[in-house]
Amino acid sequence: MISDFISPQFLKFIFCGSIAALVNFGSRFIFNLWFSFAVAIVFAYICGMITAFILAKWFVFKNSHLPLQHSALRFLIINLLAVVQTLGISLGLAFYLLPMLGVTVFIKEIAHIVGIITPLFSSYIGHKRWSFS
Repeated sequence: MISDFISPQFLKFIFCGSIAALVNFGSRFIFNLWFSFAVAIVFAYICGMITAFILAKWFVFKNSHLPLQHSALRFLIINLLAVVQTLGISLGLAFYLLPMLGVTVFIKEIAHIVGIITPLFSSYIGHKRWSFS
């Protein structure tokens, strides 16, 4: 299991995931102009997820033999679990833990970044072993 995380494929996953995370994080600011923090996180996550799927399919798991539709559905299922993690961590940090710790600046930004990073390892294993197997 540890060997999964010390491979060139995992480094590509982190790189592509970082691009998707930037899309996710940046689009949240735009969505936040019209929607609540929680709704903006979900919409931003969808933008990041689409970006992540395209990059993962083209660059990380390009040797996958599953049909595109199967990979996309499996990718969606893994990411539905991950968005629950992202939302829970982001809201918990933004509205409870960070204020309780006395953090007063960039609360939503810190919370959202930590929320985005949280499912990194579980998502990689899920995508490697199931979405793009």
